[in-house]
Amino acid sequence: MPYSPGEVAGKLGVSIDTLRYYERIGLLHGIERNTAGQRMFSDDDLGRIGLLRCLRDSGMPIARLRRFAELLHDGPDAAEQRVQLLAEHDREIDEKVARLRREQERVREKIAWYRAETARTQEAQ
Repeated sequence: MPYSPGEVAGKLGVSIDTLRYYERIGLLHGIERNTAGQRMFSDDDLGRIGLLRCLRDSGMPIARLRRFAELLHDGPDAAEQRVQLLAEHDREIDEKVARLRREQERVREKIAWYRAETARTQEAQ
């Protein structure tokens, strides 16, 4: 079933401008057009866009997204390269999560300190 850009935007929570941008920078290849020239997206396109959004939202730089899109376009022969790229990104996500957990611990320590300070101040009054 083909989807219009507006339908894709609604289903995936992206803007139509994002879809245009992804196509313009080469992340989306071969999007079909209807007789009026409007882009029509397939279920496969939706899956690809969803994956690209996931990768972008998890911090993958645009240049690497382009590389991943090229590898998708290359088909089954590039599967191992896609795996390597995704595995590298997965490791980077792990590192970011670990860093965030350390920072979260610092924030929680500060919350506890301020709570204790507030309690001491209230007791002194």
